[in-house]
Amino acid sequence: MSWNNEKVEKLKELWGKGHTASQIAEMLGDTTRNAVIGKAHRLNLEARAPSKQTSSSSKQEAKPARKAQQPMSRKSKFKSILLDKNFEPEKPTSLEGLTESTCRWPIGHPDEEKFYFCGRKPIEDFPYCKLHVLYAFQPKNPKEELTDKDEEMPAFLEKKIKSAG
Repeated sequence: MSWNNEKVEKLKELWGKGHTASQIAEMLGDTTRNAVIGKAHRLNLEARAPSKQTSSSSKQEAKPARKAQQPMSRKSKFKSILLDKNFEPEKPTSLEGLTESTCRWPIGHPDEEKFYFCGRKPIEDFPYCKLHVLYAFQPKNPKEELTDKDEEMPAFLEKKIKSAG
């Protein structure tokens, strides 16, 4: 389906009146709900006006919105570990003794006689205990996050771009 000026104007009008994308697609004909949503997004149309369905739900009592408890991200878990300096003692464990509930951080070299794994209780979603998570997962350097990736274009791509233009 191609978007001509007439259909774009009709989309804007129906969108402003609060019709759903499915309803707009039906009214326009020869288009899909996803096409309507995509075009509305490209046109930077405002957030939806209250639809007919939401206006009827206003009769119901408004319940206080509770903030849903979202699981902590790995980065926030890492930051909370940095603040906690209480580490339980090591529980030296052999390779055969490793389970889901033991820290898998190796201590020493596998060729050494005294080689073992930490054995402490690991943190949820990590294979290591609090102490070894600090070693294993280093936060990014702020400079690394800010580097501009556009400047690092390989030379062969630059040649292709120049030859295409």
